[in-house]
Amino acid sequence: MKNNNENILIKKLAKEFEFDVCRVTDPKLELSTELRLKEFLDLGFHGEMKWMEETYERRKSPINLWSEAKSAIVLGLNYGPGADPLTKNNNKSLGNISVYAQGKDYHDVIKGRLKSFSSKLIARLDKKNKINVKVFVDTAPLMEKPLAEKSGIGWQGKHTNLVSREFGSWLFLGVILVNKVFQYDNPEANHCGSCNQCIKICPTNAFDAPYKLNATKCISYLTIENKNIIPKEFRKDIGNKIFGCDDCLAICPWNKYAKLSNETKFNHEMYNFDLQDLLKLCDETFRVKFKGSPIKRIGRDRFLRNCCISAGNSNNKNLLPDIIKLLMDDKSFIVRGAAVWAFQQLSDKELYKHIKVKHLNIEKDTSVIQEWT
Repeated sequence: MKNNNENILIKKLAKEFEFDVCRVTDPKLELSTELRLKEFLDLGFHGEMKWMEETYERRKSPINLWSEAKSAIVLGLNYGPGADPLTKNNNKSLGNISVYAQGKDYHDVIKGRLKSFSSKLIARLDKKNKINVKVFVDTAPLMEKPLAEKSGIGWQGKHTNLVSREFGSWLFLGVILVNKVFQYDNPEANHCGSCNQCIKICPTNAFDAPYKLNATKCISYLTIENKNIIPKEFRKDIGNKIFGCDDCLAICPWNKYAKLSNETKFNHEMYNFDLQDLLKLCDETFRVKFKGSPIKRIGRDRFLRNCCISAGNSNNKNLLPDIIKLLMDDKSFIVRGAAVWAFQQLSDKELYKHIKVKHLNIEKDTSVIQEWT
């Protein structure tokens, strides 16, 4: 009865701090979860995300991260959009930004609430100063999605992301590890069935098989985690996406049960930017425009690289003056390289010959020069 009352308190606090769903589970993960992670790393599917290798021993189990953990409180915050994100794919003048980044950085939004939640939980339960907690929001080596599945919040779909029967694809997750045993909720079953729409829709064919994502082919990886020039074979398929990709999330049939987020900090109308404006961003204007946004994390140069790829896919020749200025004058080689590619997609033959000669007379970076070959 005591454990049940404690769980009632936990769920009550979750509502008080405006989380949309809360479950409690045993922090020990199944061996199959560890093996999937090891296979992912062994195959090199993590690409440049070397921190995944470096933290493998801690990442494979929450107990390795904190040996005192006895329970995991998993909380979800709905960030459901008001419209289908797939409709933006056809707007070639738009810099298409993933739903999760169209507002304030969710790490900042959730972490403050988790800390307040934890403080109040300890105050209500800990009379002898024996309860300790650890708070996680997608920045430490903790696998939140397997914990969310085990807790009953949802299940990991064939695209490896969490799916909820109540919120579809649109949940941010936070986890509180506690050195106390609570009553555990039941895990969620997998409800994907024979559906494989998330696999088929991927523009870059990033899934080797259901539940096996090669991140190095994923548009989210290519536009966010990748620090170098985007490989040519993926550029056309990126389309107008300049920060992340929602295709495999948005196509999921379970989104018919999704709800519009009540969180005003996730304002999905904030970041409908015209490419022509974005191509003019300097470092200072980039920082001002994306203050408090997860976009700021990748920096102006990688963001402009992405915008150039999108511009090259736009069929909009009005972008050529900005593209030419970037390929001639920008200080970043990844921006100049992407600008060369964009220019090639939009230019006519006469202008192409003129700018190519002019640019090659001043360009020193071999990777940028190779873009002309």
